[in-house]
Amino acid sequence: MKIGFIGLGNVGAKLAGSLLRNGFDLTVHDLDPERVAAFVARGASATPGPLEMMRDCDAVITCLPSPAASAAVVEEMLPAVDAGKIWMEMSTTDAGEVKRLAALVREHGGAAIECPVSGGCHRADTGNISIFAGCDRATFDRMLPVLTTLGRRILHTGEIGTASTLKVMTNYLATANLLTCCEALVTMKAAGLDLNTTYEAMKISSGTSFVHETESQLILNGSRDVSFTMDLVKKDIGLFQKIADQAGVPLEISPLLVEIFDDGIARFGERELSPNIIRRLEEATGLSITAPGFLAELVDDEPEEPGYEVIPTGLDAAAKSPAMAEE
Repeated sequence: MKIGFIGLGNVGAKLAGSLLRNGFDLTVHDLDPERVAAFVARGASATPGPLEMMRDCDAVITCLPSPAASAAVVEEMLPAVDAGKIWMEMSTTDAGEVKRLAALVREHGGAAIECPVSGGCHRADTGNISIFAGCDRATFDRMLPVLTTLGRRILHTGEIGTASTLKVMTNYLATANLLTCCEALVTMKAAGLDLNTTYEAMKISSGTSFVHETESQLILNGSRDVSFTMDLVKKDIGLFQKIADQAGVPLEISPLLVEIFDDGIARFGERELSPNIIRRLEEATGLSITAPGFLAELVDDEPEEPGYEVIPTGLDAAAKSPAMAEE
């Protein structure tokens, strides 16, 4: 299968690298010619744009920063879509928009699958990231070998739109984790606690989280380079708030997260690294939240392993037992 990949940013370049490293016939495209040239030097092919890529490839993956960017790319490549072609959306996007674009692809005879990732850029780099896949089962089964190369844990979430909805939810939770970690670290520093000891207390306790064990290290190191910026956080938590508003859920914490990141963007700029939201509290208290011995950059120390489909808890027994499945 010949794969096209559009969007060689922080996450996209790492995902595309997994395909190239594992022997896929890969064609790439990005607005930055230097990113494309780096992939060509490693054995990938280049193409002038989305239309040409869809003509030449069996499947085209998009990994782009906004729903508008994805829409522009998909609409450009639509004339080349026909039976047998597949569009794979790996961006974090709006569920309604991905449904609209998938419908256009299907109208031209092609298939569509949304497959956003979760787990951090360091895991995207090793093919150990998690992937949510929304599509019909036949398309999922057809693309599973590609998905299990791109990631380790693959969850079929249901029809188009479900994966994007769940991905936005997980990013909302990660943002809430980040802000509570920031408040915890600053408060413990203000109370006179050692930050190395504080980090370990959080890590081994019921208060730990994936965000703490990764982003808190970058905060304490001072680099704060998680390869994710405040404007992207604002987009994601805004999408989550939109889902809640449409469903009539009167959230209380979510609007506060949006307000905090609005303030962070106003102070530090939309392209500021997201963990630097802690600067609001550092400036308010006059404290520096750093400590020796922490990582400046996250590295996935797990070996790359073949991916596999994750069966949702409670459904795994039924999937394994024909009798239970019939019930």
